[in-house]
Amino acid sequence: MTEANPMHHDLLHALLPLIPRTTYQDARRLNTFVWAIVGLCLTHTVRLSAWAEVTQSRAQYAASRERRFSRWLHHPGIVPSEWYRPVIQAALTDWPANQRLYVALDTTALTPFVLIRASLVSRGRAIPLAWRAMHHRSTKVSFEAYQPVLDQVHALLPANQLVTLLADRGFVHERLLHTLRKFQWHFRLRLPAILGVAVGPVSLALAALLEQPDDPWFVASSEPTDEVTLEEYGLRFDIERCVFATRNRAAISSISVTSRRPKRWSA
Repeated sequence: MTEANPMHHDLLHALLPLIPRTTYQDARRLNTFVWAIVGLCLTHTVRLSAWAEVTQSRAQYAASRERRFSRWLHHPGIVPSEWYRPVIQAALTDWPANQRLYVALDTTALTPFVLIRASLVSRGRAIPLAWRAMHHRSTKVSFEAYQPVLDQVHALLPANQLVTLLADRGFVHERLLHTLRKFQWHFRLRLPAILGVAVGPVSLALAALLEQPDDPWFVASSEPTDEVTLEEYGLRFDIERCVFATRNRAAISSISVTSRRPKRWSA
């Protein structure tokens, strides 16, 4: 693909001033990272063999380039959050402190895993801020399971940033409310019909879908409610596009690994 080299060149020069040398340590690791992004963008798949086809290197065989990606992905010294944090922080540099930032908290089933993800919702898209994958049978997870994700988001956002968390009823927990107040974040949380935790004092917005009149929506807000409150909570559904893409890629990756597993693949 003729666009691979120019894309690699532009990405490498864009990331060099953002990711500290202490993070990648060896320039070859950063180079492999950039080729992985190029492969993902050009092939629209997470298959390492597909990335190897578009990667330019001195390795003569595609299998060698594929093993290079596998070694990089499983290197114990590479911590994804440390690579991602300076990039997303640079992207948020010009975000006005007084402009509300909506963070959607969600889980996605990728059997046998569950992906917990906090995403910035903007312009109909959901941009991942922090995430965690874990072996779990259900998409309903405990506060202890998703607390590290919230802590990561809090660490990367400016201290004076106006933040509102959007979350479904499965996340409602007393410790979540304590954490949000400690972070000085606002929230729009859908409450379960039978509430077993203390959430007050809060404001409530009530709605019922015409096709489901027996399942009313109770949305708790840290601020006075009005007709905009439900619209704000509805922003959470913008994460569905990202969820759909994640599930499709995970399914394709699973099929590919099953049918053509690299000799040195480690799960």
